[in-house]
Amino acid sequence: MKEKSGVLLLLLLLSACFSLALLPRAACAEAEPLRLVVTKSVFTLEVFEGERTVETFAVAVGKNPGDKQSVGDFRTPEGEFSISSIEDSRAWTHDFGDGKGIVKGAYGPWFIRLATPGWKGIGIHGTHDGASIGTAASEGCIRLKNSDLLRLVARLSVGTRVEIRP
Repeated sequence: MKEKSGVLLLLLLLSACFSLALLPRAACAEAEPLRLVVTKSVFTLEVFEGERTVETFAVAVGKNPGDKQSVGDFRTPEGEFSISSIEDSRAWTHDFGDGKGIVKGAYGPWFIRLATPGWKGIGIHGTHDGASIGTAASEGCIRLKNSDLLRLVARLSVGTRVEIRP
């Protein structure tokens, strides 16, 4: 009986991993390589396993159009990057310079830091302002709804490829 329970548990885990994508990638032994594609012009972040799109999220991107040119230009960089760390950002604060002062939870629960040569502090994160999703609203990062961010983080690992397109 114990053997059957173990096999059943393994089958349930694999089923959830591949069909529902609820488990962290580490639990998916044979999954296709995961990659993210952000398309700024349509405010989307697509999750790919191999060549198959498995999920699409609405995002906010930099306030200004085009590729990042200088620090503080409010543009989201374009190109091929990778995830360098996934950080708990629940206690982080930020002053957006809009007269509202320091905002608690400005980055949502997680900050997915990207390795963006030449630029520091670029990432994918949640938001305190759900109404900004689907718009050009950030200082250069990619914002998601916090609930979407939680779903996304469960699939990611350091080293995951991220492509940001115009």
